[in-house]
Amino acid sequence: MSLKLAVGGKGGVGKTTITSLIARSIAALNKETKVIAIDADPVANLAAALGIDESIPITPVSELSDLIAERTGATPGTMGGFFTLNPKVDDIPDRFSIEKDGVKLLVMGTVLQGGSGCICPEAVILKALMNHLVLARNEVVVMDMEAGIEHLGRATSGSVDALIVVVNPGKRSRVAANKIRKLGQDIGIKNIVVLGNRVKSEADKQLIKDSMPDYRILGFIPETDEIARSDRDGIRPFDDITKIPEEFKEITKKLIELGS
Repeated sequence: MSLKLAVGGKGGVGKTTITSLIARSIAALNKETKVIAIDADPVANLAAALGIDESIPITPVSELSDLIAERTGATPGTMGGFFTLNPKVDDIPDRFSIEKDGVKLLVMGTVLQGGSGCICPEAVILKALMNHLVLARNEVVVMDMEAGIEHLGRATSGSVDALIVVVNPGKRSRVAANKIRKLGQDIGIKNIVVLGNRVKSEADKQLIKDSMPDYRILGFIPETDEIARSDRDGIRPFDDITKIPEEFKEITKKLIELGS
């Protein structure tokens, strides 16, 4: 199965938790399905949400200085000059990922200088890697994006099956959703949906529906003690993934249909 999903949302809405649960749920439904979870948020914490031991060192791709220099022909941290704009990246997901329960985690990292549009070796590697993950790999890729979805570009947007914008009943998350949708539309993502998270009542659901009438709503995830506890303790929620809320199981099935 080939399925490419990007997950965005305002900080604090549960975006990373949702990303981890989507990846783990899909992997659990079919043991033969290959799933890669991409941490493309500068505040990288998808590892903990997937249950990966935090004592295991994970070097973001953008910080693999020797590899970047080898593949691009330029020293990381430099700008301009001559270097390869189409570096080899197809081996990176398998070489530099960590696997847990059928999900491989790859941490992208970020470019620390020059802005998101800088022409520098690190940016070239990240762009080429994202293109490879979305366009060339026949597997499920679930991407935890920052609000700016900076790692996605026009070259990859047409192959993203859905941009899932996570919101909660708070107004700020819904305002952020409008900005994220605009960014997604600007680069050509066609399927942009909303996932309501941490809803406590039917009134919360109705608030999201009424305030976002022109969005397709994928579903709603209830506020649970399990997720609140996992956030507090810094551990992954639902260690037994089969015990996730029924609402989430239905959402997972809808997403899988996109890749069928």
